[in-house]
Amino acid sequence: MKVILLKDVKNLGKKNDVIDVAEGYARNYLIPRGLAAEASTANLRQREQELATQSRKRQREEEQAQAIAQKLAGLRLQIKVKAGEGGRLFGSVTSGDLAKELERHGITVDKRRIELDEPIKQVGSYQIPVKLYPGVQATLAVTVVGEA
Repeated sequence: MKVILLKDVKNLGKKNDVIDVAEGYARNYLIPRGLAAEASTANLRQREQELATQSRKRQREEEQAQAIAQKLAGLRLQIKVKAGEGGRLFGSVTSGDLAKELERHGITVDKRRIELDEPIKQVGSYQIPVKLYPGVQATLAVTVVGEA
């Protein structure tokens, strides 16, 4: 019997796979537990529509990430922070601070996407990688300026 998996099933397949299983296994285990649906023409058509919708959504998200990467490429953030002697900051600049500063420039980036190994604690210029989408990465230029 052919079924469409509605969820990932260990040792069987991933969601949306069309597989052939024993009729008893499908009717007594997979279908009652909501793990699979019978591969009728209506269900197959619905599956194709869902896959097309997901594909369009992924493409739209990637295009948005590319647009943000273009904006970040031409942007140089300057952050003013209180600093002591020798350029050492009072406190630090974190990925959350960078996300808030980007928000002021009209660019929304989740702070978890900004790959800051450790908070910035010195005055200076930094190149910080930002992973916007799988396969789309940008570099954020940041200058930390100390003020008395």
